[in-house]
Amino acid sequence: MARTIQSLERAAAVLRLLAGGERRLGLSEVASALGLAKGTTHGLIRTLQQEGFVEQDADTGKYTLGAELLRLGNSYLDVHELRARALVWADDLARSSGESVYLGVLHQQGVLIVHHVFRPDDSRQVLEVGAMQPLHSTALGKVLAAYDPVAHSEAADAEREAFTEHTTTGLPEFEALLDLTRARGWASDIEETWEGVASVAAPVHDRRRMPVGAVCVTGAVERVCDGAEGVKAQTVAAVRDCARAVSRDLGSGRF
Repeated sequence: MARTIQSLERAAAVLRLLAGGERRLGLSEVASALGLAKGTTHGLIRTLQQEGFVEQDADTGKYTLGAELLRLGNSYLDVHELRARALVWADDLARSSGESVYLGVLHQQGVLIVHHVFRPDDSRQVLEVGAMQPLHSTALGKVLAAYDPVAHSEAADAEREAFTEHTTTGLPEFEALLDLTRARGWASDIEETWEGVASVAAPVHDRRRMPVGAVCVTGAVERVCDGAEGVKAQTVAAVRDCARAVSRDLGSGRF
């Protein structure tokens, strides 16, 4: 029988302990619970912290699970499954809205387009599956940054480029947009990334109620928006209905 690696076993035990309760734990509490010396425990936690698996509260010095575990957990859901679950709903959304529909997931420091339904007309269009979009200016990106701690960290720490005069680049203003997104359950991009183009997006959750992607409608501003009122209410409702349907098919009990 192959021998196990003790340090890995101990690191796994630390993660299970931190995952077992809602409160944060101090170094002494972790060491006592696992029957380890403080020096050994500190080395384990420091390594896990450097890798993003553990985070330390700046005020109390206590530890909790880190955002990197969410990234790994999200990868458990195969992107192909997400796309498969969204196919019919995305097609329906494109037909009802008359616009292009995109399904995006977090990838590195941006949004990876994993599914694209063409606008249902005879215009020439280019398939954008595999394309990357920015987190801070697109509707897809803002939704992911609002609901996914990893995406939020990526967007907040990165340099937020001004693509147009409407792009939000300041961190306080960007955080306010994310608060608004969480409050209303959707995000918009009105000429913030491309001149003359507007989008509206909503989050998709899996069976663990984790944000695993976002769906959006994208089109010309004059079609997607309703003058000074911003994005048309019926478009917002259609996008949110689509996101809820995909989430339900993924086993989410959120909706």
